[in-house]
Amino acid sequence: MATSESSGREQELWNRRANGLPAQFVQGVFIESYDPTIEDSYRKQIDVDGRQVMLEIMDTAGTEQFTSMREFYMRDAHGFLLVFSITSMSSLHELAELREQIVQIKGGDPNVPIVLVGNKSDLEEDRVVTRSRAFQVSQAWGGVPYYETSARRRQNVSEVFVDVCRQIIRKDMSRARRDRGPDRPGGGGRDNRSTRRRRRTNRHDDDDYDYRERRSRCTIL
Repeated sequence: MATSESSGREQELWNRRANGLPAQFVQGVFIESYDPTIEDSYRKQIDVDGRQVMLEIMDTAGTEQFTSMREFYMRDAHGFLLVFSITSMSSLHELAELREQIVQIKGGDPNVPIVLVGNKSDLEEDRVVTRSRAFQVSQAWGGVPYYETSARRRQNVSEVFVDVCRQIIRKDMSRARRDRGPDRPGGGGRDNRSTRRRRRTNRHDDDDYDYRERRSRCTIL
């Protein structure tokens, strides 16, 4: 059985890339290996529960060497795919620190849109991280969704991006409702008519929200 110690170069490349998930999702291709760069960015319009959403994806390759740059990506992103290899326990352990850093940068919000992803599910014979262990981590993080993916076989690739995007949308809508606040009845006839108009408008806010004008930014770590 292969371990993280038996494939040092592969582990180095793994730490630099989500091993083909964005390329498979956006371009429908599997990339066996990568030239190390700072990052790759992708953009794709997707359907999320009947909404057309423009998803911007940042694959933060190599940013473990550039702490300030990684912090910028965390601050700028709306949601995160935290990706490890099921063939490497250390890759899972490294995500705990990243998740803590994300929560801290996002003002201590424990409900940041996150999906935990165990990649390389096509290498079942080399599995080191059990599904139950990964699920325990997802539950410890507040019940974040957990998927196992294979960029090679395109297994659950679209699903992880749709899930994180769905979380971003829900958080956006929740924030908009919170910022809008409850309707306050007016004292006169004109105010009452204005209140009724606001209520009629608010009833359809979710339908009228134009997600095509939004840019849901997903960062892969």
